[in-house]
Amino acid sequence: MILPIGPIHPGLKEPLRLKLKTQGEKVISAEIDYGYVHRGIERVMQGKTWQKAIYLSERVCGICSYIHTQTFAETFEKIAGEQAPLRAQYLRVLTNELDRIQSHLLANSTYFKALEHETLFMYMLALREPVMDAIELLTGNRVNMGWNVVGGVRMDAKESHLKSIMEIITGLEKEYPRYVEMFDQGPLLGLRSKDVGKMSHEDAIKARAVGPIGRASGIKHDWREDHPTYHDHLDFEAIWRKEGDNYARTMNRFDEIPVSIDLIKQVIQNIPQGDVRKKVDIPPGYADWRNEAPRGEVSYMIETNGNLIQNISIRTPSIMNIDACAKYMLQDVATVADAVATYASVDPCIACTERVIILDESGKRKDIEGIHNLKLS
Repeated sequence: MILPIGPIHPGLKEPLRLKLKTQGEKVISAEIDYGYVHRGIERVMQGKTWQKAIYLSERVCGICSYIHTQTFAETFEKIAGEQAPLRAQYLRVLTNELDRIQSHLLANSTYFKALEHETLFMYMLALREPVMDAIELLTGNRVNMGWNVVGGVRMDAKESHLKSIMEIITGLEKEYPRYVEMFDQGPLLGLRSKDVGKMSHEDAIKARAVGPIGRASGIKHDWREDHPTYHDHLDFEAIWRKEGDNYARTMNRFDEIPVSIDLIKQVIQNIPQGDVRKKVDIPPGYADWRNEAPRGEVSYMIETNGNLIQNISIRTPSIMNIDACAKYMLQDVATVADAVATYASVDPCIACTERVIILDESGKRKDIEGIHNLKLS
């Protein structure tokens, strides 16, 4: 039988429809229907200045909104042949890693919720709150921070702010291992996670899986390794695993959090003095730039006439990871409950996946009723 889950369902945090082909409880194959929250952000950006478009870029994704503005700004800086001041680069790393921590904690909390382990679900959210406080202390907002501009960051951080952030991170580092052990050593969570939703290394490559999802299947790459700030000034090594199941994806996010904590400590202890912003004259041109978002590779491709954006394309990690889930992870899952948990283990973001606007031949917006037939299967 065909079992639909969604588009509105308690197991899904955003609108999307999973169509599971089942034989009894066993899932034979899966399809995913998109098209329920199209917003057309890329099209709206065309003809805008960067000052207006960067505001829109931060609204591509609600959870990892920060990395979009950094990638947007760094793409324009590449067009101009400029780099932000070194202090601004360090502050970008600081904000990026705080955002990664909160995103990973939220992703794992959602997975535990799918497994009906509400205690660990609440513990993850409780751990996340001080990190959100640190982000607010640094940027002024918990989400949609308005922190990046072309040429640096909007404002400097006081030494008292950095000291408070260090205290928050040190407290997290002390409390954190207890909850990892609850998952890693807990028999219930282990039985529901190990050897469930498996994706091989070869299949991960075929699906172009990225971020913790790809690295949990043995893809040994993290775009932070290629970023000039991380590569030239910080000690960083990517985390990866080889099991390729729900357990590996959850543990890979857990294992990346201490790495982010270490990077934050490196930044606070070694941040240089100087300006946090400089004027950048943007010539006509084209550039593409990639960063490691919490969910994986986010790419911006921008063409400008020096004042206005002529064309822009944004690629976010969830489009590859959700496709990988449908094609490989959900095949032969033993139960429908495990299929929902497997989908949650991918940490999908539908808001950032659905960005396009559909136009007819005359350039007018189409009725999006028919777009629900788009599938990745």
